[in-house]
Amino acid sequence: MAAITIRELTKVYPGGVRALDALDLDVADGEFFALLGPSGCGKTTLLRTVAGLETATGGTIRLGGGDVTRVPPGRRDVGMVFQDYALFPHMTVLDNIAYPLRIKKLSRATRYERADDAVRVLGLAGLEQRRPGELSGGQQQRVALARALVAEPRIFLLDEPLSNLDARLRLEARTFLKRLQRELAVTTVFVTHDQAEALALADRIAVMEEGRIRQLGTPVEVFRRPANLFVASFIGSTPMNLLPGQVADGVVAVAGTELPVPAEARAHITVGESVVCGVRPEYLDYSDSPEDGAFSGRVSVVEHLGGSSLVTLDVEGEPLHVVVGEDREPEPGSTGWARPRPGRVLLYRDGELVTGSEDLRMTPLTKDGGRA
Repeated sequence: MAAITIRELTKVYPGGVRALDALDLDVADGEFFALLGPSGCGKTTLLRTVAGLETATGGTIRLGGGDVTRVPPGRRDVGMVFQDYALFPHMTVLDNIAYPLRIKKLSRATRYERADDAVRVLGLAGLEQRRPGELSGGQQQRVALARALVAEPRIFLLDEPLSNLDARLRLEARTFLKRLQRELAVTTVFVTHDQAEALALADRIAVMEEGRIRQLGTPVEVFRRPANLFVASFIGSTPMNLLPGQVADGVVAVAGTELPVPAEARAHITVGESVVCGVRPEYLDYSDSPEDGAFSGRVSVVEHLGGSSLVTLDVEGEPLHVVVGEDREPEPGSTGWARPRPGRVLLYRDGELVTGSEDLRMTPLTKDGGRA
């Protein structure tokens, strides 16, 4: 059993900087869990506090049911992979991998037998006698993973391990890492600022801001239904379109058109209220002729994305982004229409999603870290 249970976890640095603000979190046994957020949001501090490399100011951390809040790092049975890999430059690949077992005072035969197994699992055969300086970035990343793996920890903690790789290697390493975690079924917490990595890898994601969790859910939930404007503007290769609107009788007047009020919001808003209308660029259908319930505007920018293009419409002074197929690119300066797909429009009031759901993932956090 290697679940992680965190309650009221607080970390305050000298000078009063509150990196973690009474944070609650549960990670299930065997789950691949991502901590996602911008620089300075507290995600790495949270990971290091779970590892024992930072001391909590308050709250508790339980790993596998046992309280480890004041337990030294070496006795927490976690394996950590750092952003810079932290390999010993004077050691060979095999010696780097076997080093944690040397610290545990295992016999030389046992150390190198388990290191050989890790070499095989992580595809490092033939590189055993090389030193880190003779390896590519992807190979160094796999050596760092092998070193964490060989100690057979109950929990993996990964601090942006792919950020130093180029785009192609990062994609390959991402696929490899997900397959490895599935095969090992080890509880894994992965820190990243790259939302594409989090969406691709994680079973669940916690989106963080200023030491608090702003939304917790599966990649599909977080992408399709951001719980607040922060998550809506952060998640997605192109952020969600967010347009100011006014509630009328059964519709929302927004950017020169009227859209039906989403069914989930009808009982929770009143006529005359100001809201923000959110719709993802991927959930808009582009047309070069007028359509009912469509935004209309001038094509200001067309950006090629490979198999698709990102079109920016100037809609009453507001930019509206639409993803279109590669064979449907409009000409800059032309007029276009973008109609939201049914059920894909969200309404936000006071920064929070308007919904009747009682799901805690959709409820905002109060200043003290509790639920509103």
